[in-house]
Amino acid sequence: MSREDALPPADQEPVAPDICPLCGKGNGCAMAGGSDPDRPCWCMDVSFSDELLARVPPAARGRACICAACAAAAGPPR
Repeated sequence: MSREDALPPADQEPVAPDICPLCGKGNGCAMAGGSDPDRPCWCMDVSFSDELLARVPPAARGRACICAACAAAAGPPR
């Protein structure tokens, strides 16, 4: 059995790590598409509300960054 066979169906779906899973635009993730994958992304220093994170489709959770515009539109965590 391959690793892909063991994953739930949502985790087998292709996810573009450089695309925001909420708006579909580029997310500016430094680790996903930048020339220096060891450079931390801006999102590593930001807190996201549980409500915002819940809007991320299951297939993209932990696999694609939310963009700064969507994070700003959601406001600070409560």
